[in-house]
Amino acid sequence: MKILIFTEGTIIMHKNALGYPINKVIDQIKRKEKSVHNYSSYIPIKNAPKKLKNWEKEGHTLIYLTSRRKREEINQIRTVLKRYKFPNGKLLFRKKDENYSNIAERIMPDILVEDDCKSIGGKKEMTITNINPKIKKKIKSIVLREFGGIDNLPDILSK
Repeated sequence: MKILIFTEGTIIMHKNALGYPINKVIDQIKRKEKSVHNYSSYIPIKNAPKKLKNWEKEGHTLIYLTSRRKREEINQIRTVLKRYKFPNGKLLFRKKDENYSNIAERIMPDILVEDDCKSIGGKKEMTITNINPKIKKKIKSIVLREFGGIDNLPDILSK
C-alpha cells in the first residue's frame, strides 16, 4: 500500500513543544514561539520513526507531505527526517498553485495520515476535506489529534 503522511504536526514538531500538553503547543504556534519556524530543529513526535519503520518493513511505500514551500525549508524538513532515521520516502511539497488535495489526488495514496490541523483552523485546512469526493472514497483517511503522534496506530496495517 501507498501511505501519504503529513509531516509537521503529525510526525514531527518544533523542539520547544516537547513535554507540553497539546493545548500549550497549539498556543505556542499561535504566539509564533521562536522554535516554531526553526524547521531544522524539529523533533519526532513520540515514536513516529519506529512506527513508520514497522510499516516500511511490512512492504508499504511511505510518502511524506510537508507544509513547507521554500527550498531551504523543505531541505530542513528532509534533514530532520534523515537525522531521526525516519524510513526513506519521497518528500512532497506544494508547488506555486497547488493545494495539499492536488498532491493527494495526483499520487492516489491508499491511506492518508494527517492531523486535525487544530492550530491553523481545523477541518477546513485538512487534506482529506478538500479532495474530490469520487477520489476521497478510494482513500482511507486517518485523522489524528495534532501533535498527538501516531504511536496509537497499529504496527501492522492490513493490505
